[in-house]
Amino acid sequence: MALLLRTLARQGVCLSRPQYAVLCRHTAPMGTTAKEEMNKFWAKNNKLSRPMSPHITVYNWSVPMVMSITHRGTGVGLSGAISALALAALVLPGSYPHYLDLISALSVGPYLIGLAKFGLAFPVSFHTFNGVRHLIWDMGKGFKIPEVYRSGYTVIALSVLASLALTCL
Repeated sequence: MALLLRTLARQGVCLSRPQYAVLCRHTAPMGTTAKEEMNKFWAKNNKLSRPMSPHITVYNWSVPMVMSITHRGTGVGLSGAISALALAALVLPGSYPHYLDLISALSVGPYLIGLAKFGLAFPVSFHTFNGVRHLIWDMGKGFKIPEVYRSGYTVIALSVLASLALTCL
Protein backbone atom coordinates (compact mmCIF):
# COMPACT_ATOMS: atom_id res chain seq x y z
CA MET A 1 0.00 0.00 0.00
CA ALA A 2 2.83 2.40 0.85
CA LEU A 3 4.48 1.69 -2.49
CA LEU A 4 1.23 2.44 -4.30
CA LEU A 5 0.73 5.72 -2.43
CA ARG A 6 4.34 6.77 -3.03
CA THR A 7 4.04 6.00 -6.74
CA LEU A 8 0.82 7.92 -7.03
CA ALA A 9 2.27 10.87 -5.11
CA ARG A 10 5.30 10.99 -7.40
CA GLN A 11 3.02 11.09 -10.42
CA GLY A 12 1.03 13.93 -8.88
CA VAL A 13 -2.18 12.04 -8.28
CA CYS A 14 -4.07 13.52 -5.36
CA LEU A 15 -5.91 11.00 -3.23
CA SER A 16 -7.27 13.52 -0.75
CA ARG A 17 -9.82 14.92 -3.17
CA PRO A 18 -13.20 13.33 -3.58
CA GLN A 19 -12.54 12.65 -7.25
CA TYR A 20 -9.50 10.45 -6.31
CA ALA A 21 -7.78 10.50 -9.67
CA VAL A 22 -7.39 14.17 -10.27
CA LEU A 23 -3.95 15.52 -10.95
CA CYS A 24 -3.00 18.01 -8.29
CA ARG A 25 -0.99 21.02 -9.30
CA HIS A 26 -0.34 22.10 -5.71
CA THR A 27 1.65 19.05 -4.57
CA ALA A 28 5.35 19.53 -4.12
CA PRO A 29 7.68 17.01 -5.74
CA MET A 30 9.31 14.58 -3.38
CA GLY A 31 12.88 15.32 -2.37
CA THR A 32 15.43 12.60 -2.74
CA THR A 33 14.77 8.93 -3.15
CA ALA A 34 15.89 6.29 -0.71
CA LYS A 35 18.58 5.17 -3.13
CA GLU A 36 20.04 8.66 -3.34
CA GLU A 37 20.03 8.96 0.46
CA MET A 38 21.75 5.61 0.77
CA ASN A 39 24.41 6.63 -1.75
CA LYS A 40 25.03 9.88 0.17
CA PHE A 41 25.31 7.92 3.43
CA TRP A 42 27.90 5.49 2.03
CA ALA A 43 29.85 8.26 0.27
CA LYS A 44 30.11 10.15 3.56
CA ASN A 45 31.21 7.01 5.44
CA ASN A 46 33.81 6.15 2.77
CA LYS A 47 35.13 9.73 2.81
CA LEU A 48 35.54 9.57 6.61
CA SER A 49 37.06 6.03 6.41
CA ARG A 50 34.42 4.60 8.69
CA PRO A 51 33.99 0.82 8.81
CA MET A 52 30.60 -0.77 8.29
CA SER A 53 28.90 -1.21 11.61
CA PRO A 54 29.02 -3.64 13.27
CA HIS A 55 32.28 -4.70 11.74
CA ILE A 56 34.48 -7.52 12.94
CA THR A 57 37.53 -5.24 13.19
CA VAL A 58 35.77 -2.86 15.59
CA TYR A 59 35.42 -5.38 18.39
CA ASN A 60 37.97 -7.14 20.54
CA TRP A 61 37.01 -10.78 20.77
CA SER A 62 36.01 -11.91 24.24
CA VAL A 63 34.87 -15.15 25.82
CA PRO A 64 31.20 -14.06 26.13
CA MET A 65 31.14 -12.98 22.49
CA VAL A 66 32.59 -16.25 21.23
CA MET A 67 30.29 -18.25 23.48
CA SER A 68 27.23 -16.38 22.23
CA ILE A 69 28.18 -17.02 18.61
CA THR A 70 28.96 -20.68 19.38
CA HIS A 71 25.66 -21.11 21.25
CA ARG A 72 23.73 -19.83 18.24
CA GLY A 73 25.79 -21.97 15.86
CA THR A 74 25.30 -25.13 17.90
CA GLY A 75 21.59 -24.40 18.14
CA VAL A 76 21.25 -24.05 14.37
CA GLY A 77 23.50 -27.07 13.75
CA LEU A 78 21.65 -29.31 16.19
CA SER A 79 18.29 -28.24 14.82
CA GLY A 80 19.43 -28.95 11.26
CA ALA A 81 20.97 -32.29 12.21
CA ILE A 82 17.86 -33.45 14.05
CA SER A 83 15.67 -32.40 11.14
CA ALA A 84 17.95 -34.19 8.64
CA LEU A 85 18.04 -37.36 10.73
CA ALA A 86 14.27 -37.33 11.12
CA LEU A 87 13.80 -36.85 7.39
CA ALA A 88 16.32 -39.61 6.67
CA ALA A 89 14.49 -41.97 9.03
CA LEU A 90 11.28 -41.33 7.12
CA VAL A 91 12.67 -41.49 3.61
CA LEU A 92 15.54 -43.97 3.57
CA PRO A 93 14.84 -47.67 3.25
CA GLY A 94 16.05 -50.12 5.86
CA SER A 95 16.11 -49.90 9.60
CA TYR A 96 18.43 -48.43 12.23
CA PRO A 97 20.48 -51.63 12.78
CA HIS A 98 21.06 -51.83 9.02
CA TYR A 99 22.79 -48.42 9.02
CA LEU A 100 24.79 -49.26 12.15
CA ASP A 101 26.09 -52.34 10.33
CA LEU A 102 27.07 -50.12 7.38
CA ILE A 103 29.06 -47.85 9.71
CA SER A 104 30.81 -50.75 11.40
CA ALA A 105 31.63 -52.25 7.97
CA LEU A 106 33.67 -49.13 7.15
CA SER A 107 36.42 -50.47 9.42
CA VAL A 108 37.59 -47.07 10.59
CA GLY A 109 39.99 -46.99 13.52
CA PRO A 110 38.94 -46.38 17.11
CA TYR A 111 40.52 -42.89 17.11
CA LEU A 112 38.35 -41.74 14.22
CA ILE A 113 35.26 -43.22 15.89
CA GLY A 114 36.20 -41.45 19.13
CA LEU A 115 36.70 -38.18 17.28
CA ALA A 116 33.29 -38.57 15.60
CA LYS A 117 31.67 -39.30 18.97
CA PHE A 118 33.30 -36.22 20.49
CA GLY A 119 32.18 -34.18 17.48
CA LEU A 120 28.61 -35.26 18.10
CA ALA A 121 28.73 -34.95 21.89
CA PHE A 122 30.36 -31.52 22.20
CA PRO A 123 27.65 -29.42 20.48
CA VAL A 124 24.95 -31.15 22.53
CA SER A 125 26.75 -30.71 25.84
CA PHE A 126 27.88 -27.14 25.10
CA HIS A 127 24.41 -26.05 24.03
CA THR A 128 22.87 -27.72 27.09
CA PHE A 129 25.27 -26.22 29.63
CA ASN A 130 25.18 -22.79 28.00
CA GLY A 131 21.38 -23.01 27.97
CA VAL A 132 21.46 -23.58 31.74
CA ARG A 133 23.71 -20.54 32.00
CA HIS A 134 21.13 -18.51 30.09
CA LEU A 135 18.38 -19.78 32.38
CA ILE A 136 20.40 -18.55 35.36
CA TRP A 137 20.74 -15.20 33.62
CA ASP A 138 16.96 -15.18 33.10
CA MET A 139 16.64 -15.32 36.89
CA GLY A 140 18.71 -12.13 37.03
CA LYS A 141 21.91 -13.65 38.42
CA GLY A 142 25.45 -13.66 37.13
CA PHE A 143 25.55 -10.41 35.17
CA LYS A 144 28.69 -8.91 36.70
CA ILE A 145 31.63 -9.11 34.31
CA PRO A 146 33.78 -11.46 36.44
CA GLU A 147 30.77 -13.77 36.91
CA VAL A 148 30.08 -13.78 33.16
CA TYR A 149 33.65 -14.86 32.44
CA ARG A 150 33.68 -17.40 35.30
CA SER A 151 30.42 -18.97 34.15
CA GLY A 152 31.73 -19.02 30.57
CA TYR A 153 34.88 -20.88 31.51
CA THR A 154 32.78 -23.23 33.66
CA VAL A 155 30.51 -24.01 30.71
CA ILE A 156 33.51 -24.71 28.48
CA ALA A 157 35.12 -27.00 31.06
CA LEU A 158 31.87 -28.88 31.77
CA SER A 159 31.19 -29.24 28.06
CA VAL A 160 34.61 -30.74 27.37
CA LEU A 161 34.36 -33.10 30.38
CA ALA A 162 30.82 -34.20 29.49
CA SER A 163 31.83 -34.72 25.85
CA LEU A 164 34.81 -36.83 26.87
CA ALA A 165 32.58 -38.87 29.20
CA LEU A 166 30.04 -39.42 26.42
CA THR A 167 32.84 -40.32 24.00
CA CYS A 168 34.05 -43.05 26.35
CA LEU A 169 30.62 -44.73 26.42
